[in-house]
Amino acid sequence: MSGRRCAPGLRRICVGRRADNGLSTGSSPLLSSPGRHEPLNDELPSIPASPNLAMASAAPPEPLTALSRWYLYAIHGYFCEVMFTAAWEFVVNRNWKFPGVTSVWALFIYGTCILIVERMYLRLRPRCPVLLRCLIYTLWTYLWEFGTGLLLRQFDACPWDYSQFRYNFMGLITGEYAVPWFCASFIVERLVIRNTLRLRFQEQAEPGRGRGACCAANGYVKAD
Repeated sequence: MSGRRCAPGLRRICVGRRADNGLSTGSSPLLSSPGRHEPLNDELPSIPASPNLAMASAAPPEPLTALSRWYLYAIHGYFCEVMFTAAWEFVVNRNWKFPGVTSVWALFIYGTCILIVERMYLRLRPRCPVLLRCLIYTLWTYLWEFGTGLLLRQFDACPWDYSQFRYNFMGLITGEYAVPWFCASFIVERLVIRNTLRLRFQEQAEPGRGRGACCAANGYVKAD
C-alpha cells in the first residue's frame, strides 16, 4: 500500500487503513480532524427527559376515587343480576330466550352495598379469614336488601318480591338465596374489590398517546 496513491476523496480512508495495519500509531484523522471534536463515552451529551416522563415522575398515579369505584361496583352488580335472573329463568322454566331482568334501582343498591363491603374488607382482612369475612358480607347483604326493599316498598317501588319462596321474610329477603349471596360475596372480594383497589389513574395522561411512560399509568394495576 506504500506505493499506491489515494484519490483526494479517499485519502482519509487510506490513512485510517494504515493506522489499522499498524503503520501508524497516531490517532485517525477521522477522530482528530481540525475543528471537529467527537465526544468520548464520558462526554456524551445528556438527552433531555421526555415531557411525559417528567410529568409521570412529578405526579405519580393515584387510586380511583370513591365515586369511580362506586360506579364500577354498580355496573358489576347490575350485570350480575341480569345474568342471574336469566340463568334462573332457564333452570326453572327452560326458557332458551334467557330473559334477564333488573331495575335501575339496582345500580344504586349494588354500588352502595359493595362500596360498604369494600370498607369491611379493608378492616377485616388482617383479623378474619376469608370464609368468615364472606359470612359477614352475606349477613350485611341480607340487612341491606331488607332495608332498601322496605324503603322502596313505601313508595310502591320495590322491584323484587320473594313471597313465593318458602323461607321468605315479608317478601323482601329469603333463605334460599343464602348460598348465592355467599358465593357472590366471595367473588366480589377476590375479583372485584381487590382488583379495583389496585387500579391507578394518571391525571396528566393524554388519551390516545399509545404506550408512553405517562399514558401507561391509566389502567395500570398496582402489583402487590
